[in-house]
Amino acid sequence: MAPRSDHCRRYRKGMQPEVTDIALRRCVFAVSVMHDVDLLPGDDGVELPGTPAVMVSWDELRSAVGDHDPATAEAQEQVRDWLARRRWIADRPHAELRELVRPVGLPVGHSSHPGADWPRDRVLGDALDLGIGMVGLDPAHPDDVVVMPTPLLLGVGADPSLWWYDARRYLDRMAALAVTRWQRSPSEVIRPMGDCDVVTLVGSAAFRGALCRESGGMRAIVVPMRIRGWVDLARIDPAFAIAAAAASEPAERGFERGLLITADEVVMVQPGGRPQEIVLRDPGMTRLQHTRPVLYHR
Repeated sequence: MAPRSDHCRRYRKGMQPEVTDIALRRCVFAVSVMHDVDLLPGDDGVELPGTPAVMVSWDELRSAVGDHDPATAEAQEQVRDWLARRRWIADRPHAELRELVRPVGLPVGHSSHPGADWPRDRVLGDALDLGIGMVGLDPAHPDDVVVMPTPLLLGVGADPSLWWYDARRYLDRMAALAVTRWQRSPSEVIRPMGDCDVVTLVGSAAFRGALCRESGGMRAIVVPMRIRGWVDLARIDPAFAIAAAAASEPAERGFERGLLITADEVVMVQPGGRPQEIVLRDPGMTRLQHTRPVLYHR
């Protein structure tokens, strides 16, 4: 298990440096120009035109920048996405928002992780956090679950603790369905269920308990991408998890290494070793027909 201090260091956005007012205003101006975002800056914050108009305070935008340098493209993308979420929420009736709440599971240190104040449930093992997302906000991708940072929710007057109760109930329902599907075909690839991707399903104690029940209480799995997971590791290459995670887009990436799970805990295996060389050194590889030396025949 990773030490608690290391776990805290990976929450970089919880320790962001101070962003000056001038740097923040330059970042917002760059977002307006480079990403074609309509906004009206003022003394108290930025107004997003529309019906209704949306006011986003400078303190909230400072939270959006996080630990990024405001002059970088990463900070501008963070602010762009933050403003887009605020606009999408404003376009929905407030009574409807709670119906859109969904659970989201993210590895600690994931590129989409909003920071230390986002998790509503930290799974034992310092590898996986669960927090609040919303489905149906993005008009271009209505089926996507959008991660909702805590300061953004507080900025619209929402109570994350109340919304998390609904999200947790939804996860329990989807986990029960995923367990039933897996029990019918234990060797099959684990796939999302409903609006819960595989990383989120692994955040369910009931789901983990079902996977571990017939393996002595602990099981090794790989979830290199958020939409796929593998339980039957005898059927995959040892280097597969590392390669699949590296080949995935950062936002769609799961765990970069294999996991050891129990009903109560999720732990990512320690880095090290050369699994790709282990396969090449396997004596069985030298017995394959295409590697066997043969006489040449004309």
